Amino acid sequence: MPELPEVETIRRGLEPQLVGRAITGVRVRQPQLRDVVDTRALQREAVDRAITAVDRRAKYLLIRLHPDRVLIIHLGMTGRLSVGPRAREDALHDHLIFDLGDDLELRYNDARRFGMCLITTDAQLLSHPRMQYLGPEPLSPAFTADHLRERARGSRRPIKNFLMDATVVVGVGNIYASECLYLARIRPTREVGRLRPMHWTRICEAVRQVLQTAIEHRGTTLSDYVDSEGREGDFQNQLLVYG
Repeated sequence: MPELPEVETIRRGLEPQLVGRAITGVRVRQPQLRDVVDTRALQREAVDRAITAVDRRAKYLLIRLHPDRVLIIHLGMTGRLSVGPRAREDALHDHLIFDLGDDLELRYNDARRFGMCLITTDAQLLSHPRMQYLGPEPLSPAFTADHLRERARGSRRPIKNFLMDATVVVGVGNIYASECLYLARIRPTREVGRLRPMHWTRICEAVRQVLQTAIEHRGTTLSDYVDSEGREGDFQNQLLVYG
């Protein structure tokens, strides 16, 4: 599953290709994703709107449309987004196609169909069920050792499970939790309630370091992850413990 570094890499690749273009049409070839795609809502709310930004929240891509709509896209296990010339034939797992004009298309391809795509408004975004309980971004000022320590107070959960909880901190999946704890010299099964302030400081620093480095290496490709241009990541060659 694409984690934060992979989704951020895709976001950075899509942004210069999408911002300033308008969605002129939407085709839904297979609505049966993790959540059923509301074809009518996409066609009604997304078509004839200019793309103003491509953002990310946790593992969700947020494609902002003028003046106040937002496409929320999650890649699930195998989802891919790419921009390219209009294809003569749709690929096997191309489920959503957004027409961008000038014979260009944004395609969502997902072999296992665990992803999702929906549309909402700016005003409703933060209170959306997919967004409202998410923890802080790990590369933001809101992610601190004090935040982790407070959330762990009285808990007996293993630290690895704790870091993978998106209500605690977003975007840290199995690969990166393992790497972070190795770098911080913390046993993954250690109970969070028994960690000391110095441990939380080390964990916070390790999370930031590992994720930032993974982004610089364009993510981790262990099976089928590629970025928006079809290129594999490189962080798998930097892994210290996972795999």
